[in-house]
Amino acid sequence: MLLHLSTWQEVEAYLQQSQGIILPIGSTEQHGPTGLIGTDAISAEAISKGVGEATHAIVAPTINVGMALHHTAFPGTISLRPSTMIQVVRDYMTCLVKAGFRKFYFINGHGGNIATLKAAFSETYFYLEELQIPDASLVQCQVANWFMCRSVLKLANELYGDQEGSHATPSEVALTQYIYPEAIKQAPLSEEVGKGHRIYSATDFRRHYPDGRMGSNPALATPEHGKQFYEAAVKELSNDYLEFVSS
Repeated sequence: MLLHLSTWQEVEAYLQQSQGIILPIGSTEQHGPTGLIGTDAISAEAISKGVGEATHAIVAPTINVGMALHHTAFPGTISLRPSTMIQVVRDYMTCLVKAGFRKFYFINGHGGNIATLKAAFSETYFYLEELQIPDASLVQCQVANWFMCRSVLKLANELYGDQEGSHATPSEVALTQYIYPEAIKQAPLSEEVGKGHRIYSATDFRRHYPDGRMGSNPALATPEHGKQFYEAAVKELSNDYLEFVSS
């Protein structure tokens, strides 16, 4: 059930059965020479829809722009500042809490969002209690990073080994190839790829990772692999979501 394709009456009826909601969150950032700029949002949205269907949960509209300031030296990247992203998450949740939702399950597609999301949860808990919203103490948030699912990591290791890397990875590129086969990109990849450097400024990031990849070989990706990653993530996160809302 997609929130944006529902009526308010349908949402009201849903809340009689469940107070859980899935929120896809990703990023709009460079993903190397063959990765789509929308990779992280595309992945989070598709997997969230799959989990929503499997668990009969309502799925909120995707938060497409995340915290990707370190990628902004590459054309096309759009980022929120951490402080802005915290306010966005807080405002989303405040509206939904007022409606009756209490369990917020964020399916995340971007590693750079994790720290800011956790900070946003802490600020939101405090803010809701300051507003004296009834049952504010019952509000709980959880972030689920699809790319860190045990089944996904196991599959990536089996398929790609140390060529998986940590950004513009073949696993995430494969997933987008499965979701959008008409948008598969081809480009020459240098045999040399940056890896192991700490992340500082956007300029420093591009200096160490000139084509945007971080130790990865996305040329290994296929849509067939993407289907496997999708199914593994949906299965694992569906079980995790049901455990979260029932706890």
